[in-house]
Amino acid sequence: MNLSSSISEFSQLKSEEVLKKLETRLDGLNAREINSRQKIYGLNIIHQRSVSFITILLRQFTGNPLIIILSIATGISYSLGQHISSYYIFFIVLVSVFLGFWNEYSAEKTITNLLKKISPTTLVVRHGEKIESQVSQLTIGDIVFLSQGSIIPADLRLIDANDLEVNQSVLTGESETIYKNKESLRIHTNDFAKLLNIVFMGTSVESGSGKGVVIRIGKETEFGKIAKSLTFIKPETEFQKGLSSFGRLLVKVILILSVGIFIINTLVGHPFLDSLLFALAIAVGLTPELLPVIVTISLSHGAGKLAKKHVVAKQLISIENLGNMDILCTDKTGTLTEGAIQVINYMNDDGKEDVTVMELALTCNSAIVHHKIIGNSIDVSLWNFAHRNSLTVKKVEKIVEEPFDYNRKCMFTVIDKGQRVLIIAKGAPDTILALSEPSDTTHTITKEFVELNKDGYRVIAVATKVMDKKETYSWADVTDLNYKGYITFLDTPKLSTKEALHKLHSLHVNVKVITGDNEVITQKICHEVGMNIEGILLGSELDKLDETQLSNTIEKITIFARVSPQQKLRIIKSLQKLGHTVGFLGDGVNDIPSLHGADVGISVNSAVDVAKDAASVVLLRKSLNVLADGITEGRRTFNNTIKYILMSTSSNFGNMFSASGASFFLPFLPMTPLQVLLTNGLYDVSQISIPSDNVDEQSLLKPRHWNIDFIKNYMIFFGPISSLFDFATFGIMIYIFHAHGALFQTGWFIESVATEILVVFVIRTVRTPFYLSRPSKWLFITALSMVTIGVILPYTPLATTLGFIAPPFLYFMIIGVLVLVYLFLIEIVKNKFLKKYSL
Repeated sequence: MNLSSSISEFSQLKSEEVLKKLETRLDGLNAREINSRQKIYGLNIIHQRSVSFITILLRQFTGNPLIIILSIATGISYSLGQHISSYYIFFIVLVSVFLGFWNEYSAEKTITNLLKKISPTTLVVRHGEKIESQVSQLTIGDIVFLSQGSIIPADLRLIDANDLEVNQSVLTGESETIYKNKESLRIHTNDFAKLLNIVFMGTSVESGSGKGVVIRIGKETEFGKIAKSLTFIKPETEFQKGLSSFGRLLVKVILILSVGIFIINTLVGHPFLDSLLFALAIAVGLTPELLPVIVTISLSHGAGKLAKKHVVAKQLISIENLGNMDILCTDKTGTLTEGAIQVINYMNDDGKEDVTVMELALTCNSAIVHHKIIGNSIDVSLWNFAHRNSLTVKKVEKIVEEPFDYNRKCMFTVIDKGQRVLIIAKGAPDTILALSEPSDTTHTITKEFVELNKDGYRVIAVATKVMDKKETYSWADVTDLNYKGYITFLDTPKLSTKEALHKLHSLHVNVKVITGDNEVITQKICHEVGMNIEGILLGSELDKLDETQLSNTIEKITIFARVSPQQKLRIIKSLQKLGHTVGFLGDGVNDIPSLHGADVGISVNSAVDVAKDAASVVLLRKSLNVLADGITEGRRTFNNTIKYILMSTSSNFGNMFSASGASFFLPFLPMTPLQVLLTNGLYDVSQISIPSDNVDEQSLLKPRHWNIDFIKNYMIFFGPISSLFDFATFGIMIYIFHAHGALFQTGWFIESVATEILVVFVIRTVRTPFYLSRPSKWLFITALSMVTIGVILPYTPLATTLGFIAPPFLYFMIIGVLVLVYLFLIEIVKNKFLKKYSL
């Protein structure tokens, strides 16, 4: 098989010549050929998501330059003879690196496994049968079917096209769609816009259908070549911006403190290397180096829990976005209702049941019918009804089939009738009646449609027109039609919707229904599922409002009916300008702009490919209950992340401030660099279980957002309290125990470990610790275990090498009281602080 031809050369060949060149057939490849070609050409993959040990390990160092600086300084210390302390510092650094590495590696594994659940598929012909195949399994010579909403799975030479319109903006940046056909070109060109019989991987089908043969896969496709040279960067989420702001705040504090500590300690006579290591240890102590780990563990933990509830977050950070959401814009079908609309009856213009109306609707129908019916819900429902009731449709020659236009709310088909043609139009009743010749019964028919809508029925109307044959046909020909009748459908409300809406309401998420359907049927469904309808706005009314008028109105509107895709996007943008975090749930081609524009794009696994691709969260089961779980999980993650940050900016900051302050007036360092790092290490390990912690119900009821001023105020309020008790410990060690050097350092090490770690039980909740809010089992175990280790270390064989001396029994009695008073005081201050400030 010769594949030396360029894309352009394939475009110049006739369809049968392409098949011959690729040694394939219209009935597809067989299993032997597929295996053979996959061995030669590989799989149809551009970016294989791989979990690289080396990359993630190196990231632990590059992501925290302090670790590198500390390692270099410790290396210098080792070379100057301080072997034992250097070993310990290196060990602590390695533990920190391992924790970060292991959790990031686990998170990568989690997201990789989740993405397998929403792997894209495509319809191909193999060994004479139409089957659904993983896109990654496509190979050269496969025959692929295309339909509206499909993402093109490889570079294909078209061998059949039916009004096929493709969006190539992903390659060209041009938003204009291009009509494709199967005809061979007479010119040699590499211009994407002129290669009309080639469709490219990554582009999408706007409308129509077609069939093509695979000529390029994976990295050899045009999309693959571009992807190799580009880095696709998604915009930062609010959560990521918050982390960045917090990081900038800490960098300023760390630089000022660590540089100041180094200079002053050197000036007061402490050895240069000791001063440098001590300053670096303080910097590390101030750095919440486990913050990325805590965030990653929290998100991985949340992703795992959501996966069990049929939700896939394509990116872990999407879980945070879900938690921030306060407005959900959703469609009606399949969300509030069961989503499986059923044909109820079909009536002609005389109001009698007439199978001719069904036959016309099945003829004017863009669904692809094979072992699986693919298309919009109305067209699929019509065919399902036909199959169940053994209705057959006479084969006709379609000259033109214009797929459903979401703006016109209508589609049409042109049928060859010899010297003349028959135009069949099908769509929304008001559209069809507007395109039809008026009659004496028009008013009666319109009134009947209104009554049907009030009863919850969805209605489509059918009309026809016979005209002379011509070269081309357009929407301009779809006028002066003869109304033929209508078909009614019913989509019953989901039994679980009322409960789900109650959950969302309790989470302070305002649900708005945005639909192309009419307002009467939408209002009835919303009433049945218990929605409180404040206002209704039609697409036609929306267009009459300027931005100011819309802003003043939009928050009071519950139902937006008869809206176009661009109007949906305008609604979302208007809500965002008012400061709302907006989620949008959609699954159709017409939902793509809104899925991209929303803060949280949500789709379902049964959605068209482009909708799933645009979404950041995919539901394996379309349910508002599932979404409510996702929102709760996002808020739980945010709350547990904030707990760690508040810990780091209170007791941790206070202790490091105390260490730096004491070093200025003591003739020895209040803690050795090794002891500072050991304190920080025990603290970090104790916090590793924060992502598993219980979160108070009241903290989940509303979305919480980053507030750097709140964090600064927390630092200012709680840091000094921690330092106050540190200096109290200094006084106790000097004036009661007359401690110097190792005994002083041991006494303060134990107090630091106890206060830094145990304060989590107070800070983790806005309620009374243990009595009204209990920590998770793992947080309780890890916190107490690390404090216990801190207490017993001075009594172990490691004590000497760590610079510890066993304190007397009286010390533990005094320090025990001191820690209890500290925790009690923090609880009192916490309550006063939360009354004054709010996150």
